[in-house]
Amino acid sequence: MKQLMFVLGALAWAATPAAAQKKPVSKARSAAKPAAAAIPAASLALGKTLYVQNCLSCHQADGGGVDRINAPLTKTTWVLGDKAPLVKVLLNGMQGVEIDGERYANVMPAFDYLTDQQLADVLTYVRNSFGNKASAVKATEVKAVRAANKK
Repeated sequence: MKQLMFVLGALAWAATPAAAQKKPVSKARSAAKPAAAAIPAASLALGKTLYVQNCLSCHQADGGGVDRINAPLTKTTWVLGDKAPLVKVLLNGMQGVEIDGERYANVMPAFDYLTDQQLADVLTYVRNSFGNKASAVKATEVKAVRAANKK
């Protein structure tokens, strides 16, 4: 009987995960996919505040805009694409533009009075809200576009 209990105990122990041989983690696999750069929560919070103060009345709380009047900010090529044209929109304003096949008539004013950091924060917020997922906009990128925009 003791032998039977011993055999059953040994079998039960061998079946536990602790007793299973662990496979070494492949360094190539873990290094192949670097972690995405985290967007600072403070930048998103400041961007949201700026969005509420400056953008919400036209682009709406959900970023959906208003058909044929104010452009949506949800998953458009303008928002998710190259950052420089998006920065230029905030610096120069916009009117009568076609976005992803739809024409929007309302005048968007320039927000060139905002600092480079404020513009970066609000754009980072927009690029990572309303179902969007894109890289952050840095103040240095805004500064470069602003400098080139003056020429």
